[in-house]
Amino acid sequence: MTKQDVRRRSGWTVHQLLAAVIGGLYLLAGIAGFFVTGFDDFARHGHESLLGFGVNPLHNIVHILIGVLGLGMAASLSLARGFGWVLMIVYTPALLYGSWAVSHPERNFLNINVADNWLHFVSVLAGLALIVLPSRRETRKGVATPEF
Repeated sequence: MTKQDVRRRSGWTVHQLLAAVIGGLYLLAGIAGFFVTGFDDFARHGHESLLGFGVNPLHNIVHILIGVLGLGMAASLSLARGFGWVLMIVYTPALLYGSWAVSHPERNFLNINVADNWLHFVSVLAGLALIVLPSRRETRKGVATPEF
């Protein structure tokens, strides 16, 4: 195979774009959440919500951390796949905890509600997609080959 036969596509993969979009959305949600909650009562279960999602300062910090990780890990395909693992590792237990916590407000230190649980479920699915979907980075005479 010659150099002319193999061409690298420039730009980001779908995985990198997905990691950046998810990271950006979580970062924005975390920052916007502080406009709703302020910085008091760090882990309080209250009635503050942002677009229907329960928030408190601790929950906002988690969103900011996930957002920064997503944006940073969008830098390469392997890091974007790693972000998929981060989403799975963080949001699977968050979904399980949240499913229990919505009916136990005295123990709901992240102020999770049903809408948050759906978001966490979608985040787990997005993480799974980042992990298992193949990427097409190289072409050989116009034929894409999967890269895992």
